[in-house]
Amino acid sequence: MEIADRLGQDRNVWLCTLRGDGSPHVTPVWFAYLGDAFWIGSGERNVKVRNVVNDPRVSLALEDGDKPVVAEGRARVHRGALREDVLAALSAKYDGWDAGAEIAPFGPRVLLEVPVGRWLLKGTAQ
Repeated sequence: MEIADRLGQDRNVWLCTLRGDGSPHVTPVWFAYLGDAFWIGSGERNVKVRNVVNDPRVSLALEDGDKPVVAEGRARVHRGALREDVLAALSAKYDGWDAGAEIAPFGPRVLLEVPVGRWLLKGTAQ
């Protein structure tokens, strides 16, 4: 399967952000891949969002370790009116999930945009 197919079909990507002390915070997240960027819905109070606000450097890895796909980028937090095309892509991929609906206690919904700065692995283990 090609990387583009996996980015459209794989359900989870591991997102690694950096805490204030520089230690990694790794979590699996749902995502859409649009316009050469990963898009991730989250609550504004989640650790990953706080980490990105303090240090936008992130890594992302699809789950299949036999055919690794790993990228790096600088995340941006989008607040307020969320992009309808991203919300529609997340809803289509995750059976009607409303990525814009607030979930207590995580606060207002935001979108993390991670344009790929570079691909570290593109489907071949090294």
